[in-house]
Amino acid sequence: MTRHFLFLLGSARDSGNTGLLARRAAEQLPADVTQRWLSLTEHPVPDFEDLRHDSDHVRPSGDNTALLLDATLAATDLVIASPLYWYSVSAHTKRYLDHWSGWLRTPGLDFKKTMAGRTLWGVTALAHEEEEVADPLIGTLNHSAAYMGMRFGGVLLGNGSKPGDVLTDSAALTRAKTFFAQEPPLARFPYDS
Repeated sequence: MTRHFLFLLGSARDSGNTGLLARRAAEQLPADVTQRWLSLTEHPVPDFEDLRHDSDHVRPSGDNTALLLDATLAATDLVIASPLYWYSVSAHTKRYLDHWSGWLRTPGLDFKKTMAGRTLWGVTALAHEEEEVADPLIGTLNHSAAYMGMRFGGVLLGNGSKPGDVLTDSAALTRAKTFFAQEPPLARFPYDS
């Protein structure tokens, strides 16, 4: 099966450390793997409106929400590249993930069934030596994948604050070389055995 990677960049900074680290990992993908890169700041979506108790959601068309939905559905591998902002994903990333709730309730879309078995990955840069501060971000992505029945490849962590800092994190660059080479397991909630 041909793999199609969608990289969603959630940084508020062009060419930020998270994007640089994601690109280093993507350089290792085989030539037959397609890659699509979309910036969530360049393709903003409106705040999510929860209609589940009022009416059905309608499939978006002709806007950034439709673009992101179609790109998401076309991906076998979805890479959330979000810097660690206040110990979780960026606002752009969170807004995108919030739209999953509507897509789950859009008649005829079968969003959950379509995404089941596909792989969710994460890449993040943090300006902190203790990587456990990224646990909330990792939990957000793992739990989202678990709910959707997706595989979870984990999160590639790198350290950097100023632009380009992550390129001096030799441990992160080493991990980037093999990050996408692993066979990720199905995501599980912590209470699953």
